Amino acid sequence: MRLLIIGRLNSELIGASKIAMSRGAGVTHAEGIEQGLSVLRAKGADLIMVDVTLAVRDLVQALETERIRTPVVACGLGTDARAAVAAIQAGAKEYIPLPPDPDLIAAVIEAVAADGRAFVWRDPAMERVVRMAEQVARSEASVLITGESGTGKEVLARHLHARSNRAGKPFVSVNCAAIPDALLESELFGHEKGAFTGAVARRIGKFEEANGGTLLLDEISEMDVRLQAKLLRALQERVIDRVGGSASVRVDIRVLATSNRNLAEEVRKGAFREDLLYRLNVVNLRIPALRERPADVVELATHFARKYADLNGVPQRLLSADAQRAIVRNPWRGNVRELENAIHRAVLIAAGPEIGADAIQTPDGEALDSSPLADPALRAARTAEAVTRALVGRTVADVERDLILDTLDHCLGNRTHAAKILGISIRTLRNKLNEYTAAGVAVAEPGQMRAVAG
Repeated sequence: MRLLIIGRLNSELIGASKIAMSRGAGVTHAEGIEQGLSVLRAKGADLIMVDVTLAVRDLVQALETERIRTPVVACGLGTDARAAVAAIQAGAKEYIPLPPDPDLIAAVIEAVAADGRAFVWRDPAMERVVRMAEQVARSEASVLITGESGTGKEVLARHLHARSNRAGKPFVSVNCAAIPDALLESELFGHEKGAFTGAVARRIGKFEEANGGTLLLDEISEMDVRLQAKLLRALQERVIDRVGGSASVRVDIRVLATSNRNLAEEVRKGAFREDLLYRLNVVNLRIPALRERPADVVELATHFARKYADLNGVPQRLLSADAQRAIVRNPWRGNVRELENAIHRAVLIAAGPEIGADAIQTPDGEALDSSPLADPALRAARTAEAVTRALVGRTVADVERDLILDTLDHCLGNRTHAAKILGISIRTLRNKLNEYTAAGVAVAEPGQMRAVAG
């Protein structure tokens, strides 16, 4: 784990640095905000620890402006409560009082290094995937990890890295679905100063940041075809060109990729390059949906129950037999992510010595198997009837537009997620949104809901 400490190295910060290094972190030091930003542009980091007496808000805003997604932890004298509150309000994720407590620093480093994603499995279907992953982990082969959303593709990618010969080097992940097409090239390959509006200084991209280690291209299927050509060259030659640069940069990385789509089908549709698929898909690891590995359901639920009991400071409780039966019967269409959220709720609302089935609820507060319309077919029929009646008298175009825009609002402007929910391609969604924008209709930007005049 790469830790950047920003601030003058007094005895307290020196102590924090030594504790971090003793826990396996690689530590870099910068005296001020500007120097710290220069280090981030040139080397990257997994965690920033900044002296609370510096301009924490300016640091956080600069990171946002330059799209550097590194978490910030403030540190300062434990007696200065006002400074601690101000740092959190400025955007710091956590506050560490000084003089440093070894256990607290270790916990912060462990949380960042583990990234909150433990690798838990028991089912034979998952065991086969893990066995194959560990068999190829020490190779240099590119690996394509496929499966439905929420099955744990990134968790498996981190497991591969941890078992590889590059385990001591950086693991860098970039979500191709979460970054607009116009910015993804810079995010991957870096840019030179002045390459485009907002490029205030040279900055390395994820390829250089991962040098010597592993680069995960998460949801690779969402990458624009034009950028795929540049990515293919980088994978074949291990050479990249920064945006606006004139000199090529050689990199030494292993590439992993994930997708929740059938890339062979995307190739047939012309949305994904066939040669890039061959380059990425040297080894394919398909993670089964959670409903296909029932033995994992209780194992994961037990893990999440412990995790969120500790996180929320409540007593640890076992899942009752009824609760276990309820979660095994549920289809978990959102896979592990949906199960985790359900168990988190259950930990908070359960009463008594165990977590009962009544505590495991849907997001709207209904028990998994005891809602007023317990029969799924009846519930679906009633819902369909109500929706149909509400649509009478409206044109198909109007209904389609409202459905698309409401779904985009629900996804806070994330077009990739909205397209998946709607069951259409990202290209079709973009075309529709361009039509609406041209007609003067407000469209949500990434991370926002659209502003609608009242």
